[in-house]
Amino acid sequence: MSDTDLLAERFEEQRQRLRAVAQRMLGSRTEADDAVQDTWLRLSRADVDGIENLPGWLTTTVGRVCLDRLGSSAARHERPADVAADESTTPGDGEVDPEREAMLTESVGRALDVVLRTLGPTERLVFVLHDMFAVSFDELAPVVDRSPAAVRQIASRARRRVQGGSPAPEADRARQRGTVEAFLAASREGRFDDLLTLLDPHVVLRSDAAAVRMGGAGEARGSATVASFFSGKAQGAVPAFVDGAPGAVVLVDGRTRLVLSFVVTDRILGIEVVADPEQIAGLDLIVG
Repeated sequence: MSDTDLLAERFEEQRQRLRAVAQRMLGSRTEADDAVQDTWLRLSRADVDGIENLPGWLTTTVGRVCLDRLGSSAARHERPADVAADESTTPGDGEVDPEREAMLTESVGRALDVVLRTLGPTERLVFVLHDMFAVSFDELAPVVDRSPAAVRQIASRARRRVQGGSPAPEADRARQRGTVEAFLAASREGRFDDLLTLLDPHVVLRSDAAAVRMGGAGEARGSATVASFFSGKAQGAVPAFVDGAPGAVVLVDGRTRLVLSFVVTDRILGIEVVADPEQIAGLDLIVG
């Protein structure tokens, strides 16, 4: 098999996820397929040897493609012609969409409806890639030409607008909080199998430099690895809301030493640990 064939095979392994990202960004199956094809063309012209994380590279690249398309569409004041009013929540007659069934809960579908109608292109990109696909703020920063701290603020603002635009995310937030609380309890009690159940198989754990110095993992991927790291830990963690999303904090002498942010769909898809005092000071925290 040639190098081109191997690259095409690796790309096909990511196609379904890339299409899901693009459809959530663009709201159109046709536009999404075109964006995925553009992403393949960019990959075919790229220096593949210099790409360390191909799934991450493809995710951010399809995000850039979608951002360009949204900007062009906004400049022309156009909306994709094949987008019906309820396309984001209702498949066509007789159509079965396994991707939609696998990746969209009812609440996420309603949140998406709000996203597509109220968020600007940059907010939409940050919200979709971070909150739905666990792309880190550091990875998103060069995509939108902002600092990681600014990207975090964009995500927080987008999240508040989504939560304020529909009653469904409020109910979903309660479910997500329950998942986080169950995770913290399983972590404290060392219930490895329960942690595996709560974590998405492709979960990503990221910690900032300050958290790494305190014994955290810089980055860990996969449910088994992340479950092993957390099993028997989280002894001092208490539930909290972090920038409006369910999370946890570790308090020492009344001061917040660690903040854990969670990306939760049906299971936990991403965990971010922050220990840097300046970063913590910029977070909107509600403990308890």
